[in-house]
Amino acid sequence: MRRAHDRYPVLSVVAWLLVSFFPVHAAAQQDQQPAIRFVGNPDPAPDFKLTGLDGQPVTLADSKGKVVLLNFWATWCGPCRAEIYDLIGLQAKYKERFQILSLIVDDDDAAAIKTVVAKYGINYPVALAPNDIRIQYGGIAALPTSFLLDTEGRIVQKHEGLHNPMLYELEVRSLLGLPIGNVKVETFDDTGQIFIKNAVALHKFNAEGCTCGCQYTLAQCRIYDRNCQISKGATEKIIAALSGVTRAPATAAVPPAPAQPTASPSPEKPPE
Repeated sequence: MRRAHDRYPVLSVVAWLLVSFFPVHAAAQQDQQPAIRFVGNPDPAPDFKLTGLDGQPVTLADSKGKVVLLNFWATWCGPCRAEIYDLIGLQAKYKERFQILSLIVDDDDAAAIKTVVAKYGINYPVALAPNDIRIQYGGIAALPTSFLLDTEGRIVQKHEGLHNPMLYELEVRSLLGLPIGNVKVETFDDTGQIFIKNAVALHKFNAEGCTCGCQYTLAQCRIYDRNCQISKGATEKIIAALSGVTRAPATAAVPPAPAQPTASPSPEKPPE
């Protein structure tokens, strides 16, 4: 197994930017200063009280005053597993002022999940995310999905899919008031990029009921029954009428929770 410190060699911030994160030729050609972005009107992160796989409580309140990365993932998700060692290294490097909280959306039994977690040697709390938590955070339509919280517990950024680990480190350092080299910090209004509830589309999803007979709104039906073609068609029409939706690359779609054990439509299941 790779050691955490092997994943984070001692490099200057400038070296990160020029070599690993922002290619020199791209910066020269575009003549633009690299930037990271945080929402300027952040919402408080919905709190939760869960029990971790180790039996210890997992809450946002326990990380008060720290920068938090709330990572939704699944053990069967290839992109999720690919970023684990980087997250382990990031947690070890900034453990005094930074906390990763891992929320698993698997439907496997806890024993199988514990086996995978133990295999990677994860050094941050891991808990199962029930449906109500997923709904509070927008339904978690892709994996991995990570929410970045500032020291006041507000969600300032959201990332779907697999990203360069240097991006996370730059964001964490910025929120902690640490040097980030020649990188500027920009802000933007959340109109659905962070919380879908802030988007016009979701207002419509929540206002209109699905006609499939489930007695849910369109938003609820898409969460509880992702195979429903009626809610799928209705939400697609709403989105198309408003604007196009850009999806992040390297993500794994979240499958519906099966009533009976079935083969997962995931990239691959981890070996037993």
